Amino acid sequence: METRIIDGKETAKRIRIELKKEVAGLMEGGLPQPKLSVILVGEDPASQTYVRNKIKACAKVGIESESILMDADVTEEKLLDEIRRLNEDPSVNGILVQLPLPKHISVDKVIQTIDPIKDVDGFHVENVGSLTVGDGRGYIPCTPGGVIELLKRYEIPIDGKQCVVVGRSNLVGKPASLLLLAENGTVTICHSHTKNLTEICQSADILVVAIGRAHFLNGSQIKEGAAVIDVGINRTDDGLVGDVDTESCMGKAAYITPVPGGVGPMTIAMLMKNCVHAYKRQHHLL
Repeated sequence: METRIIDGKETAKRIRIELKKEVAGLMEGGLPQPKLSVILVGEDPASQTYVRNKIKACAKVGIESESILMDADVTEEKLLDEIRRLNEDPSVNGILVQLPLPKHISVDKVIQTIDPIKDVDGFHVENVGSLTVGDGRGYIPCTPGGVIELLKRYEIPIDGKQCVVVGRSNLVGKPASLLLLAENGTVTICHSHTKNLTEICQSADILVVAIGRAHFLNGSQIKEGAAVIDVGINRTDDGLVGDVDTESCMGKAAYITPVPGGVGPMTIAMLMKNCVHAYKRQHHLL
C-alpha cells in the first residue's frame, strides 16, 4: 500500500491565503484591522519561538499583532491585571497567553480571566462548554481543530469510522474526541490506564496520537489502511520526532502526518482562523 503524507505545512499555507483574502475584504468594508495580543512570561526558548511564529503568521494574514513580554518573576495579579486591560481594549480582538507559565502562576486563573469572546486558544470554560454541547458559538482549540481540518481537506471520511484518540489531555485528547464525535465518528479514548492498547489501536480507521512520548506507537500497532494523525512533538538527540514511528508505518497506513510538518503548522493556522472568527463576532458579523 502506498502511504500518502498529509502535508500540514502546505495546508496551513492555503488556509492563510484564504484568511488573508477574507481579512482584506472585511477591511475594504471600512472595518479596522484585526488585532491579536500575545503575552509571554519569562524567556523559555521554545515559547519564544512559538510566539515569533504566531506573530509571523499574523503578518501573513493581515492581522495586527503585539507581543507583551513579562519577567518570569511577575506576580500573578500583575499578569491578571494585564489580561483585564486587554479585555477592555476594543482594538484587541484576540488574547493569548503563551504556555507554560512559571509555577507560581495559576494557569487556570489566567485562562478563566481572559474574556471568552477574545479567548482565541479556546481554553476558557465557556468555550470548552460550547464545544461539548456543539452549539458552534465558541472557539475550537487550535491543535485538535487542525487535526479535523487536515482530515477534511484530505477528504478522509470520519462519519461512521472507528476513531481512536491516544491521550486525554484537556488541550488535545479530550477536544479531539469531541470534534470527531461531532463528525459522527465512533470514538474511543485511550490513556495510561487503558488495557489492550495495541488491540484498540489496531481497530482504528483514524488514529490520533497525542501522548507526548517519542515513538510511543509503531506500525505493528496500526490497522492496514488507517489514517494516522501524529500530534506529538518530542525533542530527541535525533531532532524532532512524533509519538509515532513514522517509518514503520509506511506501506501500511493509508495516510500519515509527518513530524515536523504535519499537525504543528496547522495549530498556528487554526489560531489565525480563530482570530478572524473572534473579530467577526465582535463586529457582529456572525
